[in-house]
Amino acid sequence: YSSLLLIIYFLFMLFVISSRSALLIAVVVFLTTIIYEIKPLQSFLLVVGVGLIFSSIIYTNKNLSSRFFYSEDSIRSSFIDKIKTHEPRYDIWQFSGQIFKEEKPYFFGIGTFKTQELLVSKYQLMPIEKRKNWFIERNFNTHKKSNVNKEYVHLIDSLLSLGIHIKKVFAPEHGFRGKADAGELVEGGIDHATSLPIISLYGKNKKPSKEQLKDIDLVLFDIQDVGTRFYTYISTLHYVMEACSESDIPLVVLDRPNPNGHYIDGPVLTKEHQSFVGMHPVPVVYGMTIGEYARMINGERWLSDGIKAKLTVIPLKNYTHQTRYSLPIKPSPNLPNDQAINLYPSLCFFEGTNVSAGRGTDMQFQIYGSPYLSDNLTFSFNPSPNQGAKYPKHSYMICYGEDLRKTPRLNTLNLSWLIKAYEQNTTKNFFNQFFTKLAGTNKLQSQLERRLTEKAIKQSWKEALDQFKLIRKNYLIYQ
Repeated sequence: YSSLLLIIYFLFMLFVISSRSALLIAVVVFLTTIIYEIKPLQSFLLVVGVGLIFSSIIYTNKNLSSRFFYSEDSIRSSFIDKIKTHEPRYDIWQFSGQIFKEEKPYFFGIGTFKTQELLVSKYQLMPIEKRKNWFIERNFNTHKKSNVNKEYVHLIDSLLSLGIHIKKVFAPEHGFRGKADAGELVEGGIDHATSLPIISLYGKNKKPSKEQLKDIDLVLFDIQDVGTRFYTYISTLHYVMEACSESDIPLVVLDRPNPNGHYIDGPVLTKEHQSFVGMHPVPVVYGMTIGEYARMINGERWLSDGIKAKLTVIPLKNYTHQTRYSLPIKPSPNLPNDQAINLYPSLCFFEGTNVSAGRGTDMQFQIYGSPYLSDNLTFSFNPSPNQGAKYPKHSYMICYGEDLRKTPRLNTLNLSWLIKAYEQNTTKNFFNQFFTKLAGTNKLQSQLERRLTEKAIKQSWKEALDQFKLIRKNYLIYQ
């Protein structure tokens, strides 16, 4: 029985443990115990058998092969050279030896934090080309999100690999790792993957305080936007720019493609309807990257008292506003794919009504429906709590509506679904107070209630859109 338990334990350790040293220890313990219990010939055969199985698993598993033998390196033939090139511990051991000689911590040591500080300082003294980025380049990196492709590397990991000293991370709506519900307050804390402090900008405060920016040399802003006014990352950008300006700290925005950057449409927000889901006089879809948008916030002096941030935008290469871009990871829990991102500007108006846009399903922003729409509609769904929607609208109720997953890519806002839902609504309370915040004006609700056509509604936007396009033109980086 003990041998059987050891075999089960060994197999479990083989597939679960990622540490090479722990895995080897498990193998040694297993073999030692077995050899102690059985005869020499059986021991020999068992050791050979286990060795062959273990070797074949390592050689056939790309992940393990990379970790044990650096098999992806076809340039270096020497195993020692591969260790020197790819193994972070090789440098850590050297640094530790240097620190030991310099600090002479023979009896009392120098403490965890002092040791960490000295290791970082040694690493920063290395030429950049010699710094190890091995631990962020492999697909078993624990700092990665599970839903990204192999090439994706988080910005934090990239900066740490270059020896950049990161003091803290500011987190917008949905949190640092992008898992919180829409509208859910995000708490600060510690990021378990990096041990960095997380400061929430969607909790007690939406703007970094002067205390939170104390001792910061530079703020780096890198958030994937979807080019829609009520997507709150541009509101976070506004407050970060304002806080940096007030504390005289430079702000660098790493630009990112806008998946909805190929058109401009929607009502332009009016000042009396400003909120965190709409802070600036721009249309619902504004056709700018987040870097261009930051330039516009600065240039139009939309920050408090007309102040300006010390802004630098790192531009994209080989990009135009017509470049189609598929996001490698979902920017928030309820925008799971390209179709949802494309339909989001048109379907998000339903958030201000009694109609569900699919939260609580795996078809978020690709369907719409409500228990209060006509059951003549052939499509139905049943929302229930899931990641990103702890309390979805109409939870566990049958919602009748439309499935839009096969809708061709939109190049304009589509109001036909909103108009159709309003006309098929069987209750008096179709709109809620959030609708006007999303629209940025009280006119859209009035137009729907007066049963205006989509063409007539869009015609009423034309003058404000033309004025915005003239302003927008001044801040474009790309064609």
